[in-house]
Amino acid sequence: MLNRQGPIPLYVQIAEMIQERIIRGELRAGEAVPSEATLAAEFDVGRSTARHVARELRRRELVHTVHGQGTFVGPLGAPRAEATKAKYLLIAEDIIEGIRRGELRPNRAILSENALMRHYGVAKTTARRVVSLLRDGGWVFTVPHRGTYVSEPSQPTDDMLN
Repeated sequence: MLNRQGPIPLYVQIAEMIQERIIRGELRAGEAVPSEATLAAEFDVGRSTARHVARELRRRELVHTVHGQGTFVGPLGAPRAEATKAKYLLIAEDIIEGIRRGELRPNRAILSENALMRHYGVAKTTARRVVSLLRDGGWVFTVPHRGTYVSEPSQPTDDMLN
């Protein structure tokens, strides 16, 4: 639990929590540390605070950051855990499954970019990439200044996820 009124900065408190996850083995060597967006959502802090968490963990020599790929447990050059599917693909697959199950119906709006960011704990660029991928695959269509809606069933293709 964060002490938002105490003398210890929030980023230090969060870094200590992430350090504990590493010590307990919840985050193992080579695994990705939660992204800035995920930390911001999980701890209800701003992105700059989340950015300071990674810096603090690097200062403690617990993690290293690879530009454009993320922050990983262990020193620079340590073997990384096997890569998983990109977050935007996982989110797109989740939305497609909602469409297939009938939870998201044709001509009904999907979550807005801001709602996707909050729901999945991702950055705006990731949310935009999800919508773009769904649109390119024919799963959704966007009406400017109105929103993004589920397409009719005959239009989508699964080729985009391969």
